[in-house]
Parts: sequence; C-alpha cells; structure tokens
Amino acid sequence: MTEEPLDRWAARRQGRLRKPGELKAITLSTGPARAAHVDPDAPRLILEWDGFAWQVLMTVDNYADACRALGRSLHAQATEQAETTGPVTGRNPLAPGTGRHRKSRP
Repeated sequence: MTEEPLDRWAARRQGRLRKPGELKAITLSTGPARAAHVDPDAPRLILEWDGFAWQVLMTVDNYADACRALGRSLHAQATEQAETTGPVTGRNPLAPGTGRHRKSRP
C-alpha cells in the first residue's frame, strides 16, 4: 500500500472540517431537544464556530428571527426541509406486492 502525501491528506482533511464562522441556532427550552418546527415561538441561541468550539453570538426571540440571523429565508428553510423529509414518491412501499422478500398470501 502506498502512503498518501501529507499535503494531500491535510487538504482532504481540511475539506471535511467545519469552517470557522459557520452559524447554527439551537432552541432554548426546557426538556429534550426538539425540532425547530415543533415550537417556532421559543427563543433561540445563535452560535458561531470559531474553529475549536461553538461560541455564543446572540439570542433571538423565535424561529423566524433565527432564520434571518442565519441568513436564510423561511421559504428556503421550508423547501429544504420538505425535500429531505417529504413523502415518498412513486409506488407506496407498504402496498402489497410480489417482491421476493414478501410472504405469499393465499
């Protein structure tokens, strides 16, 4: 096995790392962590990655303000979320079928 040159490995590693200045919002509420759409009126904490740890940047009143602080539009957020969690298109995966993995029905 040939070894990868150190400069190529470092460049590949750097591409995988989180970039300094990246922002994220977390919900400030009691209880377990919940998705943003569950409690859109809860206050949010905006955090910034400094290359080593998440640093507190500001607090905002609700989900809409958090989207504005992160530079995202609510419509883009909803569209992005719908694409990743939307309904399965095409054939219903739970419908009866003739696949080899299904039990035959009399």
